[in-house]
Amino acid sequence: MTTRLPAVLMLTLAFVAGCGGAKNSNSTTSSSSSAAQQPSSSQQQQQQSAPGLAIDISITNGNVNPTNGEFKAKVGQPIQLRVNSDVPDQLHVHSVPDHTFPVEAKPGQTFQFTVDVPGTVEVELHKLDRTIGTIQVQP
Repeated sequence: MTTRLPAVLMLTLAFVAGCGGAKNSNSTTSSSSSAAQQPSSSQQQQQQSAPGLAIDISITNGNVNPTNGEFKAKVGQPIQLRVNSDVPDQLHVHSVPDHTFPVEAKPGQTFQFTVDVPGTVEVELHKLDRTIGTIQVQP
C-alpha cells in the first residue's frame, strides 16, 4: 500500500496541473467568445462606458434608436438610460421594482436604476409606444 502512495500522489499532481492549464485556456476562449457575442460595437461601448450598463437612447422626429435592442445586466448592477429627445414621453421599466421616468424634450437626460430580481426586463416609451429593448438580468 505504501508503494502505491507515491504513484497516486504523482497522478493526482499531474491531474491537478492539467486542470489548471485547461482553465487558463478556457478563460481566454470565454472572454474572446463573449466579445464575439456582442451585437454591435456601440452596445459594447455602452456597456464599457459606465460601471454597469448604459443605454444611449435617441428620440428624433418620431424615430427611436435603439428599438428592440438586447442587453445584459446583473442583479443590483447600475443601469443608466441616457436620453436625447425632441419630444416629451415617459420611459417605463418593467422590472422588480418597477421604474417610470419622465422624458423631457431636451438632450442630456440620464436615468439610473437597479433591478432586484433576475429575469427579462422591458424598457419602453409610452407615448410613442415603442420598446427600447429587453435586458436579460442575471443573478
